[in-house]
Amino acid sequence: MPESEKTMSQSRQTLESIQSDFDRIASLTGENWNHNAHYHKFLIGHIPERCRHILEVGCGTGNFSRLLAGRAQRVLAIDLSPQMIRLAKARSKLYPNIDFVKGDVMTYHLPDNEFDSIATLTTIHHLPIESILRKIRKTLKPGGVFVCLDLYQRSNLKDLLFDGVAYPANLLLTLIKTGKPRPSREVREAYTEHGKTDTYLTLPQIEEICASVLPGALISRHLFWRYSIIWKKEIAD
Repeated sequence: MPESEKTMSQSRQTLESIQSDFDRIASLTGENWNHNAHYHKFLIGHIPERCRHILEVGCGTGNFSRLLAGRAQRVLAIDLSPQMIRLAKARSKLYPNIDFVKGDVMTYHLPDNEFDSIATLTTIHHLPIESILRKIRKTLKPGGVFVCLDLYQRSNLKDLLFDGVAYPANLLLTLIKTGKPRPSREVREAYTEHGKTDTYLTLPQIEEICASVLPGALISRHLFWRYSIIWKKEIAD
């Protein structure tokens, strides 16, 4: 098999694996508090209040999409998992300005300079990061804002020190927010299985890529093994 065909085959297998994993996770998770939801207020605070069109990459069951709907005339929310999209539509019937679409954002046509804001939560580590960031830069309007929350690979002592705080804080907050110290066994097993194929970049690697693709982006480390990217596209970009 030629190398290009082999790469495409591996890519399709990866997409199918991710879709299968999140179809399974969709059936097990509800609207409970989780690590992403912990940062919703922080992220939405960076979204302009009056947008015409917002894009969410990897919308899941639509928790953050519904927050975005309060700031835009239209929200385009894309996810690879049909089960995630099905649940997102069912839970968002009171939000007619959200268009939920099952699709692969890397091949989905997005017009240039279309979106006032773009958001993505724990999704870009599944994608070729430089390619998706370049696509986001291209489809974001001049002056538009990109917000990202994702996971990183621990690589130094400071990362480990954050772990020392994150683990007990996670137990306490999960207990307070959900009434249980941790998710159900089925949910833990589903995420553990999915995690076997997940790979993450270190913060220095993320900073290097953003310096090239999104110059001026603000990258911040957060508790619960996450980091954020906040970037405003230059008016004359």
